[in-house]
Amino acid sequence: MGSELWSPLPGMSDIVWPEVSLWQKVEDVTRWIMSLYGFREIRTPILERTTVFIRAIGEGTDVVQKEMFTFEDRGGRAVALRPEGTAGVMRALCAMGQDLAGSRVYYMGPMFRAERPQAGRRRQFHQIGAESLGPASPHADAECMALMSHLLAACGVRRVKIRIHTRGAMADAPQVREALVSNLRSVAPTLCLDCQRRLESHPLRILDCKQPGCRRVVESLPPLTDWMSSASREYFEATCNLLETLGVPFEVDRHLVRGLDYYEHTIWEAVHPALGAQDAVAGGGRYRIQFGDRTIEGVGFAVGVERLLLAMQGEGISADERGGAPKVWLVAVGPDALQANLVAVQRWRQAGVPCGMDVTGRSVKGQMRLADRSGARWVLVRGEEELQAGTFRCKDMTSGQDRTMAVEEIERKLLSSGTLE
Repeated sequence: MGSELWSPLPGMSDIVWPEVSLWQKVEDVTRWIMSLYGFREIRTPILERTTVFIRAIGEGTDVVQKEMFTFEDRGGRAVALRPEGTAGVMRALCAMGQDLAGSRVYYMGPMFRAERPQAGRRRQFHQIGAESLGPASPHADAECMALMSHLLAACGVRRVKIRIHTRGAMADAPQVREALVSNLRSVAPTLCLDCQRRLESHPLRILDCKQPGCRRVVESLPPLTDWMSSASREYFEATCNLLETLGVPFEVDRHLVRGLDYYEHTIWEAVHPALGAQDAVAGGGRYRIQFGDRTIEGVGFAVGVERLLLAMQGEGISADERGGAPKVWLVAVGPDALQANLVAVQRWRQAGVPCGMDVTGRSVKGQMRLADRSGARWVLVRGEEELQAGTFRCKDMTSGQDRTMAVEEIERKLLSSGTLE
């Protein structure tokens, strides 16, 4: 019972130092890159009415049918932990009651799906997402993919491939579905059980199946674009041309479909070789979502943070073991020095100097052990003699050099140059 008490639930993780330093890096980079493109942050609840996701994502999708954490709250409402970010963002923007065209927002936070935990896929996972609202435009789609590419590169992820395809206009969906089902019905017995079910409920997902038998069937199918309107094909071609103009590398993947019902026109995924079979680090596309009497059009993407961190580690980017370490650590010999040191660190911290000290009355030896573990560059020691003289004994933890310095000199150097060298 004791070990269970200290362990998180299956599929959920504690994020602790030093790993959290990578999370902080990603969050800082995200805020910077999003500001360059004119996106503003939005924060929505992790708990929503279940209907928010059913209407936006689609009742026949795997997310809604199998992966949502749903329950009834004390008020008798059917609620769900958010499985993705777009639906809640759209609800929040609609609640603002204004013209949404031109809105550019981003979000960061936890999502939840009732899946079997595996590498890069957790029951509680985290996403960074961006939404750019407005009517269908190849220029907007290309800009959104350029933003995603820029964000991944700024995080140090270079070996990423962007695969793109098209779902065509919403008006194309019935004829695409009919043609696809017609081509698959005669070979249905060779499909896996999941895909046999999808043939009637969600046939596009068959194109994404990883089972060898299903892959062979899919490879023999005509491209989906053969069943789309000429306008949809021209839209996709224009988007590809713009990506080339912007210098965003990509490859067309005619089997890419994405699993949510609200997509139309351009869809994409970014994959990385460090992730193994589940190689998608990010994905997105153009969408059309119906909320009550409002139709919301836009384009967006989401980055899986856990997968992004795996990709970063695959690029040789490691957690910062020493990041966040105090610059100086104060050691007190006696109660008077302890109080004087507390006054000093508070004054220096307020001036922007990272400082550390023990406030529990440890021995000098114990304080020195803490100082060493903290990663502080300099350790400042004083007792009664130093208090009387207005000095510290200063030890450079890098060179091992010891010297005596006046308090005034230490303060002047720390507050002006941030160094005691």
